[in-house]
Amino acid sequence: MSLLKRLPRGRTLGVAGAVGALVAGGLILAPMVSASASAGCRVTYTTNQWPGGFTANIGITNLGDPVSSWTLGWTFPDAGQKVGQGWSATYTQSGSAVTAKSMDYNGSLATGATTSIGFNGTWTASNPTPSSFTLNGVACTGSTTGSPSPSKSTSPSPSTSPSTPPPPTGGTPLAINGQLHVCGVNLCNQYNKAIQLRGMSTHGIQWFASCINGTSLDALANDWKADLLRIAMYVQEQGYETNPAGFTAQVNNYVDLAEARGMYAIIDFHTLTPGDPNYNLDRAKTFFASVAQRNAAKKNVIYEIANEPNGVSWQGIKNYAEQVIPVIRAADPDAVVIVGTRGWSSLGVSDGSSETEIVNSPVNATNIMYAFHFYAASHKDNYRTVVARAAKLLPLFVTEFGTVSATGGGATDLSSTSTWLDLLDQNKISYANWTYSDANESSAAFKPGTCSAGSYTNTSQLTESGTYVRNRIRTADNFPTS
Repeated sequence: MSLLKRLPRGRTLGVAGAVGALVAGGLILAPMVSASASAGCRVTYTTNQWPGGFTANIGITNLGDPVSSWTLGWTFPDAGQKVGQGWSATYTQSGSAVTAKSMDYNGSLATGATTSIGFNGTWTASNPTPSSFTLNGVACTGSTTGSPSPSKSTSPSPSTSPSTPPPPTGGTPLAINGQLHVCGVNLCNQYNKAIQLRGMSTHGIQWFASCINGTSLDALANDWKADLLRIAMYVQEQGYETNPAGFTAQVNNYVDLAEARGMYAIIDFHTLTPGDPNYNLDRAKTFFASVAQRNAAKKNVIYEIANEPNGVSWQGIKNYAEQVIPVIRAADPDAVVIVGTRGWSSLGVSDGSSETEIVNSPVNATNIMYAFHFYAASHKDNYRTVVARAAKLLPLFVTEFGTVSATGGGATDLSSTSTWLDLLDQNKISYANWTYSDANESSAAFKPGTCSAGSYTNTSQLTESGTYVRNRIRTADNFPTS
């Protein structure tokens, strides 16, 4: 976050190509497949809305012959409706006509099979529901449901939408929320409801592996009632570059431990020195190809591709992100990816810039968020002003914050910390505190020696920072499901 930081302190309409349909004169002429039943498909189309914007979720059921790829077509009833960032398909719009083409992983649909896609969009005068859809040029004459009124915000109905998950059967954050995604400026759960995750970051796992084990994570999940574990895997500083296979296995083990306790896990590619993430571009591609393939079926994984870029322009960070994200997407197309920002992930504020550079030139990828880091004793109202403004325009995730100064030490500033966390709560911005460790620094949650003793539920072992953050995280979550 600042030049004071020293070791070992840790411390998206992304159109991925043309669709296979021709758009001419506002009409969609999509390629045909072998003979299909007269009712080509059934579509559910539901939206969550806010002034000028909306998130659309589309459920597609193939009622015809099996297909190996598909193109869904529709026409917006209002000329002011526009597709923005999308997921699980590639989107093209010409006038009011839209096509969404399948990805490699969801193109095969047997008779009766279902898939779901979605996008964030904008509207001007109104946001009516499209009245008809085509699948590979065949009209969808099965039932079409939707939310036609721009004044109403609805979510998929379990009785009508095949893509809507059933009610949760467990009480953990993971059981309730399932696979997460970005909708609008929020992190949203499987019910397309905005949520906030709260948890802890490890210290460098090359130094403090003794603090992360089954017993400590039982305490984090059950005593702290945390939703989230951030796994800080340093790349340099005796980290990944010294033993890629060993550190990759260690990260995967921590992902499994978090999953077993119903917590989400951020896989943090903890770049700090040097600050230009492009220095580690090849390492990042190798690492993320491996962990994304291994964890693709898991619903608890979030990827943070560059911890704290520094001494590098936003364009340099963006170029890095646009090369690493496709590597992740090739194996794990659905997981949320977090992109670090300029000036030690300060949205550029520590470099004298602001969120404007990101707003004007966002990363060309879908389902992404932007990282923001703060240390409460060092970063105050001028940083908070930028975050409050940026939260209305960008999906933000505070993947690291401290109650102390940017050095990771000094006195705790609980007044500033409280003001920060109130702001994050108000905007449903998720966060992870630095650190769930017994490092000999005031940012650590535990007093030195706690991890070797192996007792994590004795509150007398907590530092002032740990006591405050634990009490804050323990307050009840708000995870809406309907």
